[in-house]
Amino acid sequence: MFDFPRAILGELIIHQKGFAFKSKDYQEAGIPVVRVSNFTDDSIDTSDLKFVSKEVAQENQKVALNTNDVIIATVGSWPKNPASIVGKSICVPSEMNGALMNQNSVILRVKGACEVDQKYLFIALKTKLFSEYLVSTAQGSANQASVTLSDIFSYEVEWPEPAIRKSIVSMIDSVNQKIILNRQTNQTLEQIAQTIFKSWFVDFEPTRAKIAAKQIGQARHDSERSTALRGALLADGRWPEAVAAAIAEGDPERAAMAAISGKSLDEIDQLSPEQQEQLRTTAALFPDALVDSELGEIPEGWALSRLGDVTTELRRGISPKYTEANGIQVINQKCIRNHSINFELTRLNDPQKRKVVGRKVELGDVLVNSTGVGTLGRLAPVRFLPEPTVFDSHVTVVRADKSKISKSFLCGLMLEKETFIETSGAGSTGQTELRKQVLEDIKFAMPPIDLGIIFEGIVEPMNKKIATLEVQQKSLSETRNTLLPKLLSGELTTSSDQTDLDHTA
Repeated sequence: MFDFPRAILGELIIHQKGFAFKSKDYQEAGIPVVRVSNFTDDSIDTSDLKFVSKEVAQENQKVALNTNDVIIATVGSWPKNPASIVGKSICVPSEMNGALMNQNSVILRVKGACEVDQKYLFIALKTKLFSEYLVSTAQGSANQASVTLSDIFSYEVEWPEPAIRKSIVSMIDSVNQKIILNRQTNQTLEQIAQTIFKSWFVDFEPTRAKIAAKQIGQARHDSERSTALRGALLADGRWPEAVAAAIAEGDPERAAMAAISGKSLDEIDQLSPEQQEQLRTTAALFPDALVDSELGEIPEGWALSRLGDVTTELRRGISPKYTEANGIQVINQKCIRNHSINFELTRLNDPQKRKVVGRKVELGDVLVNSTGVGTLGRLAPVRFLPEPTVFDSHVTVVRADKSKISKSFLCGLMLEKETFIETSGAGSTGQTELRKQVLEDIKFAMPPIDLGIIFEGIVEPMNKKIATLEVQQKSLSETRNTLLPKLLSGELTTSSDQTDLDHTA
């Protein structure tokens, strides 16, 4: 083990403070503005950005972000709220290149604009030592802390020779890329599951395919009308080409099979007899007619239901009495982001100070942020739990009554209603709250129980895969956090020193 040379941060970098954009300049679309509240543990959450016009952006190009910029929050919370802690450091992802940085932040760029050194700077500032240093120099009230630029820039950061910096970046980058890949895979799997849910239970595409095919089949005796129906079908643009061709054949069952599978009739005919029978069974559960309801048209025979009627749990959690160790893990609203739970931000509740009976999270639950501005309505399906966990009073748990709907159906329904939930808070501009009644009164078309079971069989393997990758992400994050201080202290040598890292750590 040896100590790396250190350099004064202010001498290594150039900087730019964020700009205080005016709320009157914000609009629905345009050039994104990043606020400190958008910071995740190490990147930027793009789900709640503000936007300004190109003209406003052009006037403020000095705060335009580049990929791999390091940004430090100069205002934030004390350590008791780690999700928004003062001094949080993040790295700008490529999709935020060109975005603008709001106030209460400072952008850091290594002099010379070397990509490796820029990445190394972020790695070197993601240490416990740097975070603790900033907190120790911060000032402010009980609820808000701030840190000065002079304190930030006076920090002495480990700055070894270029070859070692490059090697450290390579090792940490490899872990980060695996985390990113897992995250992207999970997003894709969730999108696939949600696409199926929307097709079956919101747009009722198999039923609409049956209706269209039935109309064409009935018009076969009238060539002019049949031609017109086929022309309208192709001009509609609703259907993929393969499904439109299946509908044009005029066979409602096979049209529904195509809508369910997304396959052409030729492709369906290539499936095994068992797969074809499964498709046929699923298609039979969709009627060939729609009827009016207060939600609009729904499949004939499907009843309207309320979320409150198909759940066994729909309530908020405990008001924790926090402890530093030997407690029960608590999920709060800051843990929920991008449809997942950041277990690194959970805190511990003292089981001796507050009863937690009935407030434990279960696999298949959907958690809903029920207070706050900007965080209200965020959802997180619970796909894995590293240990027994409860939820706090800012979070509502929604749990399926499995005799009525499946866990996967509940997840799909909640994600489909997410925008409605996010905009259904009541209260002041400083604090909004989601009432239980709003969730209970969410209405939807209830499918046959057998169709819900089939949907569960299709989607549950995806959920299990997502859970597996979430576990891997947690493990990879822990590995990175363990490697980082060892690499920066010289305790763990790099490949430039001819050490095989595969046999260390």
